[in-house]
Amino acid sequence: MTTATTDGVALEFRIGGDLKVHRIGFGAMRILGPGVWGPPHDRGECLATLRRLVDLDVNLIDTAESYGPHISESLIAEALYPYPPHLVIATKGGFNRSGPDQWQIDCRPERLREELEGSLRRLRVDRIDLYQLHRIDPAVPEHDQFGFLQQAQREGKIRHVGLSEAGIEQIERAQQFFTVASVQNQYNLADRGWDAVVDFCDRHGIAFMPWAPLQGARPSRTLVGHYARVARNLLKKESALARIARDHGATSVQIALAWLLCRARVMIPIPGTSTRTHLEENAAASRITLSDEEFSSLSAAFNSPAAASFPRS
Repeated sequence: MTTATTDGVALEFRIGGDLKVHRIGFGAMRILGPGVWGPPHDRGECLATLRRLVDLDVNLIDTAESYGPHISESLIAEALYPYPPHLVIATKGGFNRSGPDQWQIDCRPERLREELEGSLRRLRVDRIDLYQLHRIDPAVPEHDQFGFLQQAQREGKIRHVGLSEAGIEQIERAQQFFTVASVQNQYNLADRGWDAVVDFCDRHGIAFMPWAPLQGARPSRTLVGHYARVARNLLKKESALARIARDHGATSVQIALAWLLCRARVMIPIPGTSTRTHLEENAAASRITLSDEEFSSLSAAFNSPAAASFPRS
């Protein structure tokens, strides 16, 4: 399912076997107001950033009904409709929003139906390329949630189905209803708790789309508590990340993305930004090839128990 390689690292992946995307996508959560709520501060720059995607050959956009809510999807359509050929838009359903940084899981079939219909309308499409369950709702029987997605796919409203924050057993149960085309879990150099899921997806050709892919590489106002302290401490000292970035004439952000591309053939990072400058920085990471030594050094520096055993893609 991978194509177009540079020094052994694939630059493209086919989600579900047929949606060919470049392996650095775009997460559309940050084109909004604080707390992923309301319109962006600089609407013009956000629209320009979305339009710049086309020039940079970034052809996977990840969004959600809950981003805004509704605003992210509407901005994407405003900026890019009619969509250029080969653009893949993934969206998600399964959260209610009551205010900034407020998220309530709700995967009742009737609510998912409402969300899906709204996404189709806002994105101005008849079918969602990749529709992902934002979370599996512990208060709703899994067969009701998975059954809805199965039915929506049969109706032609969804092309491929994905999951978010899902473990291996949940993926395997979902596979009884539909082919799981993608998994979107939190994963990055500094947080690798989903290692086993990454390896499972790699074995089975399932796209793995890590959210928060730059944690540990760039301090962020959205990081809190332990994670913010870890990121600051890593950047204060001479580290493998800083050294390798200097050797490549790159930024730490670009090296963190390059590490993800090496980590697994199915990995498709979706870094988000609201500016063209950061978008261009992120997209350029696909041109960086890490050596085996650099990959291993980064893995060990960020202290994952499984670092020594990570395979390269």
